[in-house]
Amino acid sequence: MWAIACYVFQCDWSVARVSLFEKTNSDPMRVEHLALPGLVLLHPACSGDEDATFTYFHERQELLAASVDIPNVQAHASRYKPKFTVRGLHFQKPPRAQTKVVRVAHGRIFDVVLDIRTGSPTWGQTVALTLDASDWQRLVIPPGFAHGFCTLEPNTEVEFALSERNERSLLGGVSWDDPDLKVAWPCGQSPGLLLEIDRGWQRLQQLDSPFSWDG
Repeated sequence: MWAIACYVFQCDWSVARVSLFEKTNSDPMRVEHLALPGLVLLHPACSGDEDATFTYFHERQELLAASVDIPNVQAHASRYKPKFTVRGLHFQKPPRAQTKVVRVAHGRIFDVVLDIRTGSPTWGQTVALTLDASDWQRLVIPPGFAHGFCTLEPNTEVEFALSERNERSLLGGVSWDDPDLKVAWPCGQSPGLLLEIDRGWQRLQQLDSPFSWDG
C-alpha cells in the first residue's frame, strides 16, 4: 500500500513539472539585431525551476516572423583544452557561402564578427561579445562576415549549425591579430593555442572579398 502511495505522488509531481514547462515556454524568444546589419543574437525563452530548465533551440515560425531563416544542413562541434585558444577569422566563399549559428555548449568564448561586404556602410567594423554556455544564447552570422573567437575557459566546446556543408577548398580568412581591426583580444598577442590553419590569413586590406553589400 505504501509503495502504491509513493508511486502516485511521483506521477503527480512529474505531471506538474511537465505542465510548468509547457505553460511558461509559450513566451517567444527575443531577437536582438546587433550593430552590424544582418547580425542577430537569439535570446531563448526558458522555463522550469531551480532543478530543471527547458528551451527550444529552433522554432522556425518564430524565426521567420523575425525575418531570420536558418536552414540547417550540417552541424558540428569543437572542443579546446587550453584557455585563450584563438580561432579565425573564418568565412566560406560562394557558391557555398554559409549562414552560421554559433552556440557555446560548455565554457565561454569572446566572439568576434567582422563585416567583409564590399560597399557596406560597416565594412571593416567588428562586433565582439561573450557567449556563455549557461545562457543558451545563439549568434546568427549570415554570409558576408568573417568569424572568430577566443576561449575564456579550459575545455570550452563550441557548436555550429550551418546552412551549407563545410568545404575546405572554399575556406577563407582574415588575420585574427590584424591591427586595423582594433580587437581587444582577452589573450592579448599571446594565444594559449593557435592552430596552424589560423597562422597565415591575410590582413583585411589585402582581402579580395567575394561578398558585396546588397543594401
